[in-house]
Amino acid sequence: MDGVRWAFRCGSWVPTRSEWTLAARCVQLEEKERIGRFVFAKDAKSAMAGRLLIRKLVCEKMGFAWDGFRLERTARGKPFLPRTSPTPGVTHWNFNVSHHGDYAVLAAEPGRQVGIDVMKTSRPGSSSVQEFFRIMNRQFTDLEWTNIQKAGSDWDQLDMFYRHWALKESFIKAIGSGLGFDLQRVEFHISPNQMREGQVYRQTQMYLDNEEEDWTFEESLLDKDHHVAVTLGKPDISTSEGDSGTVCEAPPLSFTLLSFSDLVSKATPLLEEDPAYWERFQSKKEAPSRQSEPQ
Repeated sequence: MDGVRWAFRCGSWVPTRSEWTLAARCVQLEEKERIGRFVFAKDAKSAMAGRLLIRKLVCEKMGFAWDGFRLERTARGKPFLPRTSPTPGVTHWNFNVSHHGDYAVLAAEPGRQVGIDVMKTSRPGSSSVQEFFRIMNRQFTDLEWTNIQKAGSDWDQLDMFYRHWALKESFIKAIGSGLGFDLQRVEFHISPNQMREGQVYRQTQMYLDNEEEDWTFEESLLDKDHHVAVTLGKPDISTSEGDSGTVCEAPPLSFTLLSFSDLVSKATPLLEEDPAYWERFQSKKEAPSRQSEPQ
């Protein structure tokens, strides 16, 4: 059973009134209210896309009607679908979403831990690259800093920095840890040094507390500025056995870029139309924000 890799370019999405009001009707009330509290339109669009990606997954891959389930959140704010009583022959799916820069992304796997993070390479707002690195110094090991700083120009170093950051965040999200996790415990040995758009790479390895781990890391570029890292735990034997009974690693999956029509193609409204919600969205600021939402 194949996993899922979806991306939605919310940065270029300029919702019409009908799109935004429909989207608001197709998420749970508390999610609609959460999204409505964002100050910036960019954050509201990203969060809305994330919720629609999850509902589309549960509907299309897990077999639930759009209005036939309720998403909940962990104590750390991560969305999840509560398990019902186990049904023979039905595989439990794990999923994770992330948004940064121009994209919201989702990765999902049947019977396997999964974490995802997308990062856009961008220059620090009010400091030099080296000052930015000094502030972030404790998040990386000496080897990782060496690889970041030998990448080349300031921009190349930033690009390598965000690639490492996406890997670390995707791992933490896969294991369900929060801000208290010491990021220096994990060290990534990056390979290859350069990636190309349209390809998915699995060569990078991770060491946890100086011991090599057998997690799988998929890396790809959505475009030249957006890194995506997907962390995968060991495959569930029941979903990955080959003819010989051995565990088989499925080929890496490329991201499918979805349109808004794709996001809501199976949607059934959960709420009544709220014209004021559109008015409030129009009044949101357009300036970018550094806010982040637990994913």
